[in-house]
Amino acid sequence: MSPRWRSFAAHLRGNQRDAEQRLWEEIRDGRIKGWKFRRQHPIGRSIVDFCCLERMLIIELDDGEQREQEAANQESTNYLTALGFRVLRFLNDEILAKPENVVEEIMGVMEHSGNLHSSPSPVIFSEPSTAMEIESEDSHTRTFSNQAKVPHAARGSALGFRMPAEWERHEATWLGWPHNTKDWPGKMGAISWVYGEMVRKLSGGETVRILVNDKDHELKARRVLDKVGVDMTRIQFFRVPTNRGWARDFGPIFVKRDQPDPQVAIARFRFTAWAKYPDWQLDDRIALRLGPKLKIPVVPVERNRKGVVLEGGAIDVNGQGTLLTTEECLLDGQVQVRNPGYSRPDYEEVFGTHLGISQVLWLGQGIAGDDTHGHVDDVCRFVDPYTVVLCQESNTADENYRPLAENAERLEGMRVEDGRKLLVVPLPMPGPLYFEGRRLPASYANFYIGNSVVLVPTFNDPQDRVALGIVADLFPDRTVVGIHAVDLVWGFGTLHCLTQQQPASDHLSILKERS
Repeated sequence: MSPRWRSFAAHLRGNQRDAEQRLWEEIRDGRIKGWKFRRQHPIGRSIVDFCCLERMLIIELDDGEQREQEAANQESTNYLTALGFRVLRFLNDEILAKPENVVEEIMGVMEHSGNLHSSPSPVIFSEPSTAMEIESEDSHTRTFSNQAKVPHAARGSALGFRMPAEWERHEATWLGWPHNTKDWPGKMGAISWVYGEMVRKLSGGETVRILVNDKDHELKARRVLDKVGVDMTRIQFFRVPTNRGWARDFGPIFVKRDQPDPQVAIARFRFTAWAKYPDWQLDDRIALRLGPKLKIPVVPVERNRKGVVLEGGAIDVNGQGTLLTTEECLLDGQVQVRNPGYSRPDYEEVFGTHLGISQVLWLGQGIAGDDTHGHVDDVCRFVDPYTVVLCQESNTADENYRPLAENAERLEGMRVEDGRKLLVVPLPMPGPLYFEGRRLPASYANFYIGNSVVLVPTFNDPQDRVALGIVADLFPDRTVVGIHAVDLVWGFGTLHCLTQQQPASDHLSILKERS
């Protein structure tokens, strides 16, 4: 929601401000302990006065004299209830006259309603295991549109797992500390400091787990992190050798089962360096090596008794059953072919079986300069279950203009798993960047959503400010931070490409923190 519309909404609320501020003081001062309330928070198509997402509780304030608002209020209540929220409404006069009674009623609902989530238990963080790792695995035409329903028999993971959305609560964020000089020729010194800034910002809201090759590599990382002021109690190192540092693509793709027995597992896809580079064998083993260390199961992803190749940056999900990807990345039969002979139905079956996906939205091409040949995380991203940001190029002469315009046309008619139409928010592109005459994949869509922050790549470009403002409006409950990425993008990727989220295993992340 833009600042202009926030101001307009505040003006319309008029004399509600005093009541809202009074209730906010009661909540802020700790009368309702142990739960985080959000004020003027977007939930789907509504802006609610107060909400506690952990309790799935919404509080709305009404002026009892505005009878014409009753129908609108009821419609809003019905909509929010359908999303699973409990809605409490209070008159402004009630709050101003007897705030203690209002707080008491709210607390009573939160404490005694069996329909709401129970109080959260502390998240237990797994310590790195010193046990020997076990690294073994088995060696073993239809008409469609750009929006595909997975066949009913394949819907949902066979074991009850789904891939959570990135905004759902994390236990940790994973990074691979840089070491491959071929990724950033002549820039390795600068890259380490960018990593340090990323870790500093992320560690304020979650544990950061860092892959290093050995003791010396870990010491180099520690020196950087110490100098930039990182709280090292929030950092865990795992000495597991890698070929590169692009954790989004080779790192574990975590899945989660919410009911009846909450559990996090790793969907073990294969990694072959984007079907382009010869050195990928260490990266391909990361999921197998981390499973035992984290003491969580590793589930092989296979079709016709063969492992399926997939990078994390090739997909984006809303956590409720819808997945975004591109034809260029997964279906090109000539360039960087991950799974030879695979068709849309083949991928849709895999996504349904192993990631809990019931709706696949197929875009066309990625952006120019993308070394991965079409990763969707440089093009289009979910920001809530029904909203995506989509990169758009305003310069008609730019090589990105037509592919991005075509993607916008495709999204116009697309719907998510429950039939709702997508809301598409345009995201600008920065001006072109080049290295040794080659176009680089600079994109604001390569942001990363942490527990408390959203990290957005910036490129010393006039559009930086615009992109940061758009993302900030979409994530009012998180701090949006720009991270200088001109050096990073020399490696043909930025923030999202370097990070991988590990979802929390507790019940707090069953539903999205921003419906």
